[in-house]
Amino acid sequence: MLARSPATGRGAASAYLRQLLLKPGSYRQSWEQHVLRARREEVNKLAVAEVLARHLHAAPRSPADARVLAHQLKDTVSRALSGELLSRPALTLFIDAFGITEQEAGQLWRLWDGSGAITVLAGSHAVAPQAEQDLTRMLGPRQHQTLSMHDHCYVGADGRLERTWTMQVIEATTMGVDRLPFLYDTDALALEAGQGCRGLSGELRQVGPGVFCTDILLARTLNLGDTCPVDYWVSYRYPGVLTDPREREFRRAVMRHLENFDIRIQFHPAALPARLWWAVWDGVDGEIATRQEVLLDSEHAAHRYLRSLDRTVVGFCWTW
Repeated sequence: MLARSPATGRGAASAYLRQLLLKPGSYRQSWEQHVLRARREEVNKLAVAEVLARHLHAAPRSPADARVLAHQLKDTVSRALSGELLSRPALTLFIDAFGITEQEAGQLWRLWDGSGAITVLAGSHAVAPQAEQDLTRMLGPRQHQTLSMHDHCYVGADGRLERTWTMQVIEATTMGVDRLPFLYDTDALALEAGQGCRGLSGELRQVGPGVFCTDILLARTLNLGDTCPVDYWVSYRYPGVLTDPREREFRRAVMRHLENFDIRIQFHPAALPARLWWAVWDGVDGEIATRQEVLLDSEHAAHRYLRSLDRTVVGFCWTW
């Protein structure tokens, strides 16, 4: 695992906490109800302090907590969200007051502890991925091929695409392969590396308009022909406009050739789609070329396995 200094880790935890509070959903709604007009990319610190104060009134940690006022906590909020000072008690208070989920709280603590296996992803706006030749020019020659890939996608109770878990087996096509490039757009909120990884590079670089790249660092350096399984989680921050087709689909683009591709989508029982289709798109910027309706199983999930794919875009889309 790539080590970070405590200061760096706590700064990353602050950045992730700030993004969670900005992400459309229950956390943002908790503080937005205390302001007349919220700005899209700005957290209202006094409103956040009001949420913290009300939580302390209901569950005081000391006698003074029962009488604390929001303006008394504003500096704590400001320091925590700016990365200046995010203490353990302060992070605990944010997690408890906003009811942050176990998974996201775990990511916050791993960041706070200085883990190099997770990074916060951020950019300016989301667009379609660049053409393969542009990416090759910017990233250099491809150093691996994918032998198998499994995408598991989760849609939350609010109908938003929440996170995906990907397991990938790669084979080195040259000597000295120690990293796996990961491309993302600005709907991606955080990336967490799992097995087969020693962390993330921490370097976020732009490779096109609204398209960014970081590197997943492999647990060992691969030589020509060596294979390695890796897995990673991606969480998202879609705005929550469920009429937007982009928020009602999960796609995988294959720029070259991919064998043994498995994709599964699972819906929260409180947010089941009216209809669900397996679809093929006419490129990353194109419309749906073909689609086939599928049914959910007893786990509210649908699955598709493909033996091989070449230069195509496939996935699921749905209506509410």
